[in-house]
Amino acid sequence: MAGMGVPVGSGGRVTRRTALLGAAGLTLTACAGSEQPDASPTGSSSATASPSATTSPSPSASTSPSPSATADALPPVERRVSLPQLMREDFDGGPVTRVRRQSVTDAYERWEVTYPAGGTTVSGILLRPRGRGPFPAVVLCHGYIEPSVYVTGQGLAREQDYLARAGFVVLHTDYRGHAASDPAGDVERESRLGYTRDALHAVASLKQLPAVDPERVAMLGRSMGGGVTLNALVAQPGAVRAAVVYASVSSLFTENLDQFTIPNRPESAQELARRFGTRRGAPDFYAGLSSRTYFDRVTEPVLIHHGTADDTCPPPWSRRTHRLLRAADVDSTLRLYEGEQHAFIPQWPLSMERTVRFLRRRLDA
Repeated sequence: MAGMGVPVGSGGRVTRRTALLGAAGLTLTACAGSEQPDASPTGSSSATASPSATTSPSPSASTSPSPSATADALPPVERRVSLPQLMREDFDGGPVTRVRRQSVTDAYERWEVTYPAGGTTVSGILLRPRGRGPFPAVVLCHGYIEPSVYVTGQGLAREQDYLARAGFVVLHTDYRGHAASDPAGDVERESRLGYTRDALHAVASLKQLPAVDPERVAMLGRSMGGGVTLNALVAQPGAVRAAVVYASVSSLFTENLDQFTIPNRPESAQELARRFGTRRGAPDFYAGLSSRTYFDRVTEPVLIHHGTADDTCPPPWSRRTHRLLRAADVDSTLRLYEGEQHAFIPQWPLSMERTVRFLRRRLDA
């Protein structure tokens, strides 16, 4: 039987930082695993298994909550390397420059582009459907691919094609340090704050295109890009109208540190500890890089897809993120897919059907 998501209406919105962090519990868990490239296959087979439903688990043990913050009352900036710092920044984007037309299909044109992200130039891929527009639009945030081998537009090729054929303008950001983008610093890369800046500037740049309806822009992120998307939602509420995350990393920064950075880039984890303190000595620093700390700022509906057999980003991560979003009165829907792994192949068509329905409903509301 097809799985039912768990939609939650935001209703009368109340800030719940205390309840949120109480449910989250900033317990530091060590997870063994390896970071796998997230280059999505270019094709997919038809769905062969039914997705399962999920319910919200019971809250875990809690620690002392942080001070409350809303979209109007920002949390204090303890460190410049933090999500509260992004909350205070302006994301104006700028002109999307077409560099080279890659291809023309029956449904859209595909261009290599660049756009400004503050003082950084970021490359990416733009897909524009045929027709006059204005069209709804989506910024795509790809998952982890080793930057030294990454090529422009890599990682979400299936999603680019599917969404453009469904009538969306698509801007796939390469992020800084990837493809033809300007270089990225170690801290902005490992903290993912640089990538979050690039995603938010991509939204602002996309809204300036004549073919785009600026009132109907969404964001979709996969794996690491799911974490970037959640960061963007807490950093700049209202920047997009809706968000979709696939097989996302954890919304708790230290879980990603244990799962990916320490096993694969231990020197990067050591550098974070040297510059900013250990997780025991500087818990506020690590909480300040965790989107769940600020879920009470999210104003957009969120659709989460996750496979139950995902051994790269464990399914409990999305279950917990979904539960904490709900605790913060966010309109969150979690769709679990029985037997689906991190790459999302058999049931990917079903997930995209649901994604397009969700986006059309939310962007046209």
